[in-house]
Amino acid sequence: MNIQSIARAAGAAMAFAIAVPASAHGATETVTLNFQHAIPNVPGKSLTAVVVDYPPGAASPAHRHAGSAFIYAYVVSGEVESQVSDGPKRVYRAGESFFEEPGAVHRISRNASKAKPAKLLAVFIADTDDHALTTPVK
Repeated sequence: MNIQSIARAAGAAMAFAIAVPASAHGATETVTLNFQHAIPNVPGKSLTAVVVDYPPGAASPAHRHAGSAFIYAYVVSGEVESQVSDGPKRVYRAGESFFEEPGAVHRISRNASKAKPAKLLAVFIADTDDHALTTPVK
């Protein structure tokens, strides 16, 4: 098995691990894989994009991302309330964005509206062999 086959298999495993609905983790949002590819000029790193759909009032449990993951989050529609590590709680509206440093804890991630849905695009840059990109925090 060559390195490209290994990278494709790892990418498929990573995509499966993050493409399942987050309700499997006790939340009501849905996470769908949008894009995943190894970064050819940065050996060992991959870019993965997921869409997080929040029904009205939905929230994610507190979580941490893979230790190597840098995350850029862009609110596509609606309003998302977020708190990363010990930073301030803030509501981000459609067109606004934020980021998460490697190892940060995403303490709050929820739809700020009880009446309208919200959608977030999360882009991960992480080690290609990091298969579990999101882990609940107790």
